[in-house]
Amino acid sequence: MNLNKTQVKTCDMLLQQYLLKDAAISGAIKLVFTGVGDKDVYNITSPFEDEGEQVIAGRVESRDSEHSEVIFFVEKDGQWIPRQGAPILQLQDPFHTVIGTEHIIGGVQIFPHPEQEHALMWRTTFYKGDSISSLKPFFTGPDGMKDLRLTELPDGSIGVLTRPQGDKGGRGKIGFFQVKSLGELTVENVENAPLLENQFIDDEWGGANEAHILKNGLIGVLGHIACFDKDGDRHYYPIAFALNPKTGDYSDIELIAVRANFIPGPAKRSDLQDVVFSGGLIRQIDGTAVLYAGIGDAEAHRITIQDPFIQYENNQYT
Repeated sequence: MNLNKTQVKTCDMLLQQYLLKDAAISGAIKLVFTGVGDKDVYNITSPFEDEGEQVIAGRVESRDSEHSEVIFFVEKDGQWIPRQGAPILQLQDPFHTVIGTEHIIGGVQIFPHPEQEHALMWRTTFYKGDSISSLKPFFTGPDGMKDLRLTELPDGSIGVLTRPQGDKGGRGKIGFFQVKSLGELTVENVENAPLLENQFIDDEWGGANEAHILKNGLIGVLGHIACFDKDGDRHYYPIAFALNPKTGDYSDIELIAVRANFIPGPAKRSDLQDVVFSGGLIRQIDGTAVLYAGIGDAEAHRITIQDPFIQYENNQYT
């Protein structure tokens, strides 16, 4: 059986399909972070275990700034506090996975644009270590590329999800390739990764946020799709799809949540009120999943949804 990718779907098409489903949503919670002064914490990872503790990495910054730090938090008495002795990374939008026995932590590094005065450029930087305290940088992606993600495949090779912009990717499209090991990662092979065609129209964009290896070997991709409306406001929606790393086939994008599913709250700017940025997904044995997300570039929330990957995991694909 093959994955059946049909046609490109716009934000509006996906939104209308989602609203018709009457999706089961529960457990909406705003996560409370302390110990960072008056700064916001958003675009978090889902919790992961390190040295016997559950840890969340979050983007921490002032409401009027884009210069952020990634801080690691642990929960105490219902609040998330900075983990004592953990490193602080000069990054945006953290993400986490495990490859072999090592934690892989990454995020977006910003730096002065090499050609445009007073402008910024960005790239994805990766760290690895047996624990958070031992993290060391090991790879930096191409300039101008966010949402670069890694995952260990069942055969031990590494799946790489890319997101070029510009001549190749427009406002941002997803690509995929494989390498045998982390040591084979290069800027060149990241830049040369083939795109997954017909996922986004040219006026919209998207990216991968997290990869899940399903029981049948498929990659379940948690990501986002985004667009501007006629007033210039941004709309970001969490999405999911499945990718067969052996054949390169992939399913249609499915929208899995909208801003109204979460608790009301502020936004960094008025044009960011409808932004839900996928952080991580914790799959549960009862067929649900807990989605952790950044809201309005100002807060971090979670909700419980139906596991979007079960439909792909319960079938055989070749």
